[in-house]
Amino acid sequence: MKRFLLVLAATLLFGSVKLPAEHALFAARSELRLHGVPMDLSLREQIGQLGFIAALSGFRSLIADFLFIQAHVAWERTEWSRVLLLFRQVTTLQPRGVLFWDMAAWHMGWNASVSVFNDKSQPRLALRIKAQREYWDLARDFLERGIKNNPDQPKLYEALGRLYREKYKDHARASESFAKTAEQPGAPSYAKRFTLYELSYCEGREQEAYERLLQLYNADENERLPTLISRLKLLEEKLNIPLAERIPDRAH
Repeated sequence: MKRFLLVLAATLLFGSVKLPAEHALFAARSELRLHGVPMDLSLREQIGQLGFIAALSGFRSLIADFLFIQAHVAWERTEWSRVLLLFRQVTTLQPRGVLFWDMAAWHMGWNASVSVFNDKSQPRLALRIKAQREYWDLARDFLERGIKNNPDQPKLYEALGRLYREKYKDHARASESFAKTAEQPGAPSYAKRFTLYELSYCEGREQEAYERLLQLYNADENERLPTLISRLKLLEEKLNIPLAERIPDRAH
């Protein structure tokens, strides 16, 4: 009987300590939007033993910064697989860190993709192109997951738009991404123009692009920038807009 009471007391004591700790961990995960990141062995495999301990002990920020520095060193050495691994760890530890998602995508989409395409040790062009596109896809994945964790941050939508525009040459998706950029609080003023610039390249949507660009042109003289005027002029020719309805060659 005495032994039973001791076991019961120990169980109750453990529970009284465990419940507040679990509650604090749950609250922290909720605040950081970590409910989609299970605190289990799969997470440990992603971020390593040190990162897993950090995730449980409140040192996520410190470890993430350390890994970020290590990723920079790996970049200088063009160790792209290590750069990828480290940024996956960093973004898992700090999913609310917009800079980490943005830098991860930049390294994959611009630095790594260019490096593998120019890799002379691979004589087959087809394989270099394949490797290049794989890094574009990794960049897109970082940005899409970053947006999922930070849905109100214009920087990530803009970065996705630039990736579609400059790498994939997908003007429709680039336009969509810049449009979402413009919808976010604190979005740069040029996001609306970029939306319409990309739209003007989309086959079958020239009339829509022309009307919206013209509306922007007429709404504010400060919007009459060289690129906007150039796109309008090209659309006027393509759509056979009557001469009397065309804008001047220069903004007034």
